[in-house]
Amino acid sequence: MDRERHQRLTLHLSGLVQGVGFRPHVVRLAQRHDLRGTVRNDPHGVVLELEGPRPVLEAFTAELLRQPPSQARIDRQQLHWSHPRGCSAGVQILPPVNSDASRAISALMSPDLAICSCCLAELADPSNRRHGYPFISCCDCGPRYTLLEQLPFERENTSLRRFPLCSACQSEYGNPENRRFHAQTISCPTCGPQLLWNGEIQPTAAAIEAAATALSGGAIVALQGVGGFQLLVNPANRAAVQRLRQRKGRPDKPLALLASPTWLQAHAQINAAEWTLWHSAAAPIVLVRGNSAATAALAAEVCGRSPWLGVMRACSGLQQLLLELCGGVLVATSANRSGEPICTDARADAAVLEQLADAVLSHNLPIVNRIDDSVVRWAADAPLVLRLGRGLAPLAQLSDANTHTALALGAQLKGSIGLQLPGHRLLSPDLGDLSSSAGAHLQAQTAATWLQRQGAQMQQVVCDQHPGYSSSQLGEALAARQALPLLAVQHHHAHLLAVMAEHQIKGPALGVAWDGSGQGDDGTLWGGEALQVEADGYRRIARLRPFPLPGGETAQREPRRAALGLLVEAFGADWRQRLAHLRWRHGFSSEELAVLERSLARGINSPRCSSLGRLFDAVASLLNLAQRCSYEAQAASALEGLALQAQEHPELLSYRLKLPLEATQPQGRFQWNWQPLLEQLLRARAAGIPAGAIALGFHRALAEAIAALVAARQARQLLLAGGCFQNALLLELSVAALARQGCQALWPQQLPCNDAALPIGQLLAAETMPINRIAPQAVSHVSGRCR
Repeated sequence: MDRERHQRLTLHLSGLVQGVGFRPHVVRLAQRHDLRGTVRNDPHGVVLELEGPRPVLEAFTAELLRQPPSQARIDRQQLHWSHPRGCSAGVQILPPVNSDASRAISALMSPDLAICSCCLAELADPSNRRHGYPFISCCDCGPRYTLLEQLPFERENTSLRRFPLCSACQSEYGNPENRRFHAQTISCPTCGPQLLWNGEIQPTAAAIEAAATALSGGAIVALQGVGGFQLLVNPANRAAVQRLRQRKGRPDKPLALLASPTWLQAHAQINAAEWTLWHSAAAPIVLVRGNSAATAALAAEVCGRSPWLGVMRACSGLQQLLLELCGGVLVATSANRSGEPICTDARADAAVLEQLADAVLSHNLPIVNRIDDSVVRWAADAPLVLRLGRGLAPLAQLSDANTHTALALGAQLKGSIGLQLPGHRLLSPDLGDLSSSAGAHLQAQTAATWLQRQGAQMQQVVCDQHPGYSSSQLGEALAARQALPLLAVQHHHAHLLAVMAEHQIKGPALGVAWDGSGQGDDGTLWGGEALQVEADGYRRIARLRPFPLPGGETAQREPRRAALGLLVEAFGADWRQRLAHLRWRHGFSSEELAVLERSLARGINSPRCSSLGRLFDAVASLLNLAQRCSYEAQAASALEGLALQAQEHPELLSYRLKLPLEATQPQGRFQWNWQPLLEQLLRARAAGIPAGAIALGFHRALAEAIAALVAARQARQLLLAGGCFQNALLLELSVAALARQGCQALWPQQLPCNDAALPIGQLLAAETMPINRIAPQAVSHVSGRCR
């Protein structure tokens, strides 16, 4: 075939290629190369059919693959050359082809994209027709996942279909020279959604001014954000912040801030990497260190005892306009009762919003898929995801194109779902706590919606092996209803598999999984584990020495109980004598202590655990940082904050603690023995060593304990997983300690470290374990069952 003659190129592209301005980009690039043809979305990605000289087509393809749109990601491409058929001049965008009902839809859902700099400039430009328009967007920004009803991503498949384009928008939409050419979320004041103030449609400026006036007067305003309602208050108004906490049932957990760049620069110690995260298209809440200006500007109740500020930028025009009228900073927290999903509909959720807020600023653009704001921090020279939400989710990982379709249901406190499709593993946003009926219903609804949207026919269901989780119960029900195999995966094995999936680790791997708790194969609660992950199972290599938790689940909310279990395990009935010179303000009454001691002695409601999360709690309790907690990881966060403050004082840096690694039987098994550390801590407290030095010494001891395991195993690579590694100080100390041993640390950087990532690990387990196999040995294999 003569290379110089015209040829026809058919190019199929899959990955994140819908909802990211891909087709307009193709048209402009093809026009620059003087090509002819068409481009369209299809159920699996984007299809290009172009004609021209082969060298030109090859140059076009190379440039497209090298420089796609900024938010696009091309995962796979298929090229086919053929004889030209003759195309009309130019490049046309065609409507999508109908989906083949017999095949799953493998097109990916784009996360929401925060307002871009060009739209911000137009929003502020009085001469622009979208000046002050709260729903401004373009090809590079705007809601995506939250509006999506069906795939492919087309306007008629989103909730914006309710708003037909006016003639001006239609002209822009059809003009390749316009930056809103083929922008699916295009709208303007003439044809777009409208604002409502307390349920009544109002002119835009009037509605936003009313909200700003209410906020300045101390009111709590519920604002309909991109993925759900947010509760806003003036962060300098102490009484307003206190009322917000009382109504929301959130007494201690720090509240996030919506802030302008000017405010953030003046009130935070923010480095270049954190600044880049904050400015990104995901626009997450970023944890940064506040400064003295922040202390003076904010009511103490905003952050409580936390040294961090959780700050996000405006992700929509509506947030930006309101923020400008409110001095550049507002408290912005999810509008939900504690433990329940975020509100999304002003009418359906009216009763809840009435309890939470004094006034409501909403709009008539329906939110199809609720999603909370993402939360990230910068640690160990990489992003660390604490909550996978708006802007980061849905998350799609490349996987084997030949895998079967599976649904994974994660765990409990940080609910999520995963969906295995040919070519990708999909992970939902963090769905929150599934312990409430509303939370469990949200997970079931999300699973059904995702399966329907992707046209997926499940072949397997995967869940955590804890039978009491509502996610596991949902898995059992779905498997039974559709006569599908059900695989139950051990909690910490799934954590480490998720890291392997993110970093594309195929072979055997050694990993440390440290978190609050997960059901172990031996009937105890695990959470301080080192596992050797094999092709179809794992071996438990090391654990934290077990200790009891008096009161069971109650101990997860009361660090003083973990401390008591540790003390009684270490010293028996003489534990009080070891604390003779220690002012431990545990708050137990004499009667409570007597009951708990009896329960420990008899093993009643005192499950044994090997949990690093509970060890964090015990140490925080003994340092009098926290005895009762109102939110997850409150004690550990306080301990990290104290240790970080100690790093700023050279006189506190020399103190050391040790968590020794001891060999146990059978050969090759190890145990981290916390008793020497506990005894050192008690002696240090009696000697008046500052609590900050002890907190820092504790973090160092944990990092050195990990390094000791690597030395004992002569490992050159180690996986780090579990909620404990959301602690930036622990992560950084561990990575550094491993590097000194010549060992590479791998940890989640796109996935969260916590339980919200478990569906990805569960899906990988489903890929590697035969669906008809029952594990014969719980200790040495994945705990699995088929039904």
